[in-house]
Amino acid sequence: MTKPKTVLFACGTGIATSTVVAHAVEDALKKRGISIATRQCKTTEVASHVADVDLVVSTAQLPKDLGKPAITTLAFLTGIGKDDVLDKIEAILKA
Repeated sequence: MTKPKTVLFACGTGIATSTVVAHAVEDALKKRGISIATRQCKTTEVASHVADVDLVVSTAQLPKDLGKPAITTLAFLTGIGKDDVLDKIEAILKA
C-alpha cells in the first residue's frame, strides 16, 4: 500500500475554518477511495510547513511561489463549486 498523500490545510487562525475544510476534504476523498494525512496551520505559517506536504488547501490568500501545488477556496464552506475543487484536489494527488 502506498503512503497517503499529505495535505496542509490553512486558514487565518489555523484552527476553525481549516478544521472544517480538512474534515470535509478528507471525508469526500475517502468516498473516492483516496486516503490523505491532514495537517493544519495559519496561512502566515504555510511557508515553514510546506516542505514535506503534497498539496496546500487554504481559505485565505497564500504566499506566492510555495513550490507546491496550492488551492485557495471557500467551496467547502459555501458548498458552491465543491465538486470541481475536489476534482482538482484528486487530480493533483494522483499526479
